[in-house]
Amino acid sequence: MNPNLDRRHLLHALSRRAAGLALFGLFGSGCASDAEPLRTAGRYPFSLGVASGMPRPDGVVLWTRLAPQPQQPDGGLPAQALSLRWEVAEDEAFARVLRRGEATARPEHAHTVHAAVDGLPAGRRVFYRFIAGDAVSPVGRTRTAPAPDEDNARLRLALMSCQHYEQGAYVAHREVAAADIELVLFVGDYIYESSNPRYRIRPHEGPAPQTLDQYRARYATYKADPDLQACHAAHPWVVTWDDHEVENDYAGGAARGSPSGLDADAFLRRRIAAYRAYFEHLPVSPRMAPVGAAMRLYEHYGWGRLADLWTLDNRQYRDLQACPDARGAGGHGVVDCAALADPSRTLLGADQERWIAAELAASRRRWKLIAQATQISSCGIATRAGRRVSTDAWDGYPAARERLMDAIAGPRVENALCLGGDVHRNVAASLRVRPDDPRSALIASEFVCTSVTSHGGSPDAVKNMLASNPDLLHARTGESGYAAVDITRDGARCDFRTALFPVHADARLTTQASVFVEAGRAGVRPV
Repeated sequence: MNPNLDRRHLLHALSRRAAGLALFGLFGSGCASDAEPLRTAGRYPFSLGVASGMPRPDGVVLWTRLAPQPQQPDGGLPAQALSLRWEVAEDEAFARVLRRGEATARPEHAHTVHAAVDGLPAGRRVFYRFIAGDAVSPVGRTRTAPAPDEDNARLRLALMSCQHYEQGAYVAHREVAAADIELVLFVGDYIYESSNPRYRIRPHEGPAPQTLDQYRARYATYKADPDLQACHAAHPWVVTWDDHEVENDYAGGAARGSPSGLDADAFLRRRIAAYRAYFEHLPVSPRMAPVGAAMRLYEHYGWGRLADLWTLDNRQYRDLQACPDARGAGGHGVVDCAALADPSRTLLGADQERWIAAELAASRRRWKLIAQATQISSCGIATRAGRRVSTDAWDGYPAARERLMDAIAGPRVENALCLGGDVHRNVAASLRVRPDDPRSALIASEFVCTSVTSHGGSPDAVKNMLASNPDLLHARTGESGYAAVDITRDGARCDFRTALFPVHADARLTTQASVFVEAGRAGVRPV
């Protein structure tokens, strides 16, 4: 039997098994008749703050979690549905309320709320809050997207990823919270399931999570951080995930077992818990609620006539990494791996590949922003034995990368800009169908942000990577922060804002480098 078909049959069987393991259904936000008003008894229920996300021309998603004791399995609340209210206003004092409604926080969903608010004016900054009993949440600030036909001039966003709680202070979130931007684009590793004592400056609450209660506690640790709360309260977020939201280097259904040594059944139970906790704690639409081990996260956003933005999912649908080492799962560096050339191998999955290709071909907005977890440009390093590549990166899925680049080159999509994270280094690169081949035309550009806090790789390795890949204009590790991206009709500028690793609470960010992409001309250049 064809081994790829055999693997796909196994993954299909695992998906059916995962559905049987599902413990929950869709998350509703409407007020139910069985909901009781919250009696706080002096305990503040909004300990994890508020958030908004998924901005549309007529609305946003508002999020909160009732949890006076967030590290307790029940959040310190009774096992009953609780009612609360939300309000959206033109002003911070709520003198001019635009919309208000009720929601239900259910114990089976950790008393989280995802209120999908519509009927708001397009392209407007608004304020919101939740009210539960006699407790009022912090006031959040969000904005709607411009109307689809608006000839808007600008989109400013903060590109962020990889916020290992143990490895640094969230100074980047503190700066972004005060910035005049339209949205935060977070492209993966919102939490870390793992720990590394070598770089720890503040501890996680417990060991690596495996169960739903443990993942909820891990999210509570992160979301209790005041700088992260401030950044959520200041701007709408658009999110996708990478691997650490579940397990480092996991791939799809992990049919041959997971990198941590779990068998397929145990890994799927872990993935169910992880996906559910992710949904519970991020400001995403109620329709994205996972079913079993499946959660449709890839999505499209429009920003007036200026930009289309797509978020991709690099983990859920990918094939297992090629040429496994003795561990049997996860990524590693290889020099000679014939399986990499297999044209059937996918990182996005066939459905998502077709979806993004069709979306790109149909786009009529000026800029096409493709947000996904990692670096698309090649990061291989020339060695005496041959070119060494990571099997977990896009280099480990070269045919899939070529298909994505063909989706840009084939219909001649102009002003395609790929945005990524994951690699704990800042990268600015030009993209071709065939990386680093001067005979292959430049078709797109790429900005990759460093980590918010997570430890990076070797500076010498990054120097070798730069020398081995002429399409890379800039690459630097050893510093953490974010990327400030400013998109106008004329071009896209990226300022890499960083501080030395590890980032301490009194650190100040500076601009490591600035790069620019001119509209109508693929490729990056220094400012």
